[in-house]
Amino acid sequence: MIKNRYIIVVLPAYNAAKTLKKTYDEIDFSIVDEVILVDDHSNDETVAVGKELGIKHIIRHDQNKGYGANQKSCYKKALELGADIVIMLHPDYQYTPKLIPAMSHLIASGLYHAVLGSRILGRGALEGGMPIIKYLANRGLTAIQNLVMNAQLSDYHSGYRAFSRELLESVNFNTNSDSFVFDNQMLTQIWYAGYEIAEITCPTKYFDDASSINLKDSTIYALGVLKTTIKYRLHKWGIVKSRLFKPLA
Repeated sequence: MIKNRYIIVVLPAYNAAKTLKKTYDEIDFSIVDEVILVDDHSNDETVAVGKELGIKHIIRHDQNKGYGANQKSCYKKALELGADIVIMLHPDYQYTPKLIPAMSHLIASGLYHAVLGSRILGRGALEGGMPIIKYLANRGLTAIQNLVMNAQLSDYHSGYRAFSRELLESVNFNTNSDSFVFDNQMLTQIWYAGYEIAEITCPTKYFDDASSINLKDSTIYALGVLKTTIKYRLHKWGIVKSRLFKPLA
């Protein structure tokens, strides 16, 4: 715990058997109280590895539901267990678990309710092997979103995130897509709700066993990001209302 905050790390997994142990072994359990592994119907031994590691809370989807649906299961379970701070970490070892204490402290301090591990701050992305096409797409989409949303984030597309309980109970993330665009929709919801988003420099690793979406899914994701951004602006202007920003009942 940090300042008596109950900290839970959630691991949204799909075919992560080869990297799960490396990720888990670097989690700082002097501050992390629980780990939740949600397996989105993997084709490998992800669940078996999780059990070998002694992860107490393991959920396996009975069919592949998608990255967004995986996160919904993660956050729902974390809230059920009473988490004050939730860290979402990919178990493919692309993002370093060593930033968990720093991200947790930013939330526990009360200064922020959301923290992103940014691959773009510093030189982490390219030095870590991010493909140049992916890097340029990231920069282009981020620039468009900053302009349309009047924000100043460096990496809207990071999969390394920390949230407070207050935030997770305030934004209606269950209305979001079950696909990869879930991440981006959630950031627009957080921004719309008036929460400041902190970023911390995050070194990353791109290698064969690290998960990566293919060209088709990347294109669908990019179009979804643009659509989400337009929805945000039209909703803010009161022109077209979107259910993404509908407050919780």
